[in-house]
Amino acid sequence: QVKELVLDNCRSQDGKVVGLSSDFENLEFLSMINVNLLSVSNLPKLNKLRKLELSDNRISGGLEVLAERTPNLTHLNLSGNKIKDINTLEPLKKLPNLHSLDLFNCEVTMLINYRESVFTLLPQLTYLDGFDADDQEAPDSDPEADGDGLEDEYENGEENDDDEEDDLDVIDDEDDDDDDLEGEEEEDGVDDEEEDEEEDGEEDEEDEADDDLPRGEKRKRNLEDEGEEDAEEEEDEDEE
Repeated sequence: QVKELVLDNCRSQDGKVVGLSSDFENLEFLSMINVNLLSVSNLPKLNKLRKLELSDNRISGGLEVLAERTPNLTHLNLSGNKIKDINTLEPLKKLPNLHSLDLFNCEVTMLINYRESVFTLLPQLTYLDGFDADDQEAPDSDPEADGDGLEDEYENGEENDDDEEDDLDVIDDEDDDDDDLEGEEEEDGVDDEEEDEEEDGEEDEEDEADDDLPRGEKRKRNLEDEGEEDAEEEEDEDEE
């Protein structure tokens, strides 16, 4: 049931991968990068294989095996191998579903009209070395499938939430300041009212005390107050 197998940097014996057999018939992706592979002649029958990574090996030919063993191949990477001539690629014409071929760092890429020659030889190709015949780059993988889009939305959501919290904090602080000012004004008003009431109460008590005295006593008290005031005025005049 294995669908993907990565054997990168494993060392092959005599240029062949040991253990890779038809038991992996359900493989859809196989990677054998830098395993010192000399040819693909040891590949088992892999009818479901779609993508084959063979970069950084020592393959120089024998590609007709791919059409026999991997007939449904869509992506083939032969970068960094010993492929020198366009004719070496001719067996790939028998792979009708082959849409992408990579030959980076192969000597064949140094030939004049290399790209035009390969597209002419393999008309089923859409991308050669990551670009189509019009030099348009192959699209990247879907960002949503990689989870990048979700991460961006999540970060933006967090930033928006932070901004909203900051705005709320500012509003709360302003409300607190207003409440404090209103509280101080109310306390000042209460204190002033209490002081006025106390002063009025003292005057009323004095008036009530005078009213309680008999009429003769009240008049006598008033005369005494006037006498004290006259005496104070005479003393002031004598001092002058």
